[in-house]
Amino acid sequence: MNKPLKLIKIGNSTGIILPKDVLAHLNVEQGDEVSVVKQADGIALKSVDPDFDKQMSAARDVMARYRNALRELAK
Repeated sequence: MNKPLKLIKIGNSTGIILPKDVLAHLNVEQGDEVSVVKQADGIALKSVDPDFDKQMSAARDVMARYRNALRELAK
């Protein structure tokens, strides 16, 4: 899927209108949130996983709590 998209003015911002097939590929619809992920060769749009932030928060808590043990295991 390689489609050129035109940037358009939306109020004081700039936007891109995504075609229906791109929305379907992302499994999103109007009003949903997407993440913009920086990659080595550009950017990628990804649908937002509502559980991801919760999982990352739990992982950060575990890493902070067991920082010394994780450091020893990494040796």
